[in-house]
Amino acid sequence: MGFLVSPMMSLFSKFTVLLLFVLWCASFTSTEAYDPLDPTGNITIKWDIISWTADGYVAVVTIYNFQQYRHIQAPGWSLGWTWAKKEVIWSMLGGQATDQGDCSKFKGNIPHCCKKSPTVVDLLPGIPYNQQTANCCKGGVISSWAQDSANAASSFQLSVGSAGTSNKTVRLPKNFTLKAPGPGYTCARAKIVKPTRFMSTDKRRITQALMTWNVTCTYSQFLAQKTPSCCVSLSSFYNDTIVPCPKCSCGCQRNNSDLGGCVDPNAPHLASVVSSLGNNNPMPLVQCTSHMCPIRVHWHVKLNYKQYWRVKVTITNFNYNMNYTQWNLVVQHPNFDNLTQIFSFNYQSLSPYSAINDTAMLWGVKFYNDMLMQAGPSGNVQSELLFQKDMSTFTFDKGWAFPRRIYFNGDNCVMPPPDAYPWLPNASSRQLTSPHILMIAFFSALAFLYGYV
Repeated sequence: MGFLVSPMMSLFSKFTVLLLFVLWCASFTSTEAYDPLDPTGNITIKWDIISWTADGYVAVVTIYNFQQYRHIQAPGWSLGWTWAKKEVIWSMLGGQATDQGDCSKFKGNIPHCCKKSPTVVDLLPGIPYNQQTANCCKGGVISSWAQDSANAASSFQLSVGSAGTSNKTVRLPKNFTLKAPGPGYTCARAKIVKPTRFMSTDKRRITQALMTWNVTCTYSQFLAQKTPSCCVSLSSFYNDTIVPCPKCSCGCQRNNSDLGGCVDPNAPHLASVVSSLGNNNPMPLVQCTSHMCPIRVHWHVKLNYKQYWRVKVTITNFNYNMNYTQWNLVVQHPNFDNLTQIFSFNYQSLSPYSAINDTAMLWGVKFYNDMLMQAGPSGNVQSELLFQKDMSTFTFDKGWAFPRRIYFNGDNCVMPPPDAYPWLPNASSRQLTSPHILMIAFFSALAFLYGYV
């Protein structure tokens, strides 16, 4: 009997350990919000109470984009939250609630918003000055920190009623949501922090907020979209092969123009379809391709000199619904520590790990190519990069000249598989996988076995 129990107990123990291991793995949250090229990047919402009122307070809310290369493009951000009690918004500057809600219980002065869970958006440029506040009214567009730190914030002011009138009675809002402009951001709980200090315009006086709390929001590409939004194709001067984006990188073609569908660029009704949807529509309307991506980045190894080598980068927009303003490209390649010159793009070195300088951020020159136009003849931007060779590491062999990863507007692009990269003409590893070689080897093995039998 003991002989039977022992194996059963052993099997039960192994099953228990396996079950615990599965539960332990399932307890982890998604790590997609962690970006290895911008490990500390986030959006911080700072809520500063600057004065108390008879039934509440006046606060300035500022959205800071501390992400190195992920910006908020048109149609801009929208910020939501849920009030802890029965607060209302009496008035706003630099922003507006999208829905007033039911304010029927108020007589005389009607609040700006009575909703339990309001959603606030930025005002558009050109709004009258008496409705503005500092860092407002840019249509919700916020630059990335590395690209333009001076415009990496957006603010609005609101007067809150039916709320606490002191640090002890005020209650923090909860369930913050940030769309920029679509999903992708997850916001933590509001946390009381040290009050913000403000410098006067003449820099001779410092004032302090009466109370401050922060909300930190992090981005996940997995939450933002079900499929990737860009892909990479490769070519080189030493090989006639052009490696396209992997098939169905961002989806596969369907026979309609709904979500997941596409439009033939030669279709006679194309102009009417595009004009009816308008520009900057969050729903992509892409040109029919094998990859079905709104954006394709092409990396071409162009020339080889004695001490330098040259690359041409082309970004093509296949999306008829979007003009990409303030676009940027992040490229990881070991030779960026010896970048000599770049043409028609701006450049910023990104060093998430200070000891390694292999990541670069590229973006357009203002008023020249800082807007990537919608799909069509003008829907591309391009530049060339000149690298100095480090003879201890430089090689064209085994795909070394191609990037390790590429991001467009903060989203990771689909790369071709490494074994599809253009190889040097004398690369024997390609020849070994030839079908003829495999057939010869197969029949040789059969002949050997037949002779042995």
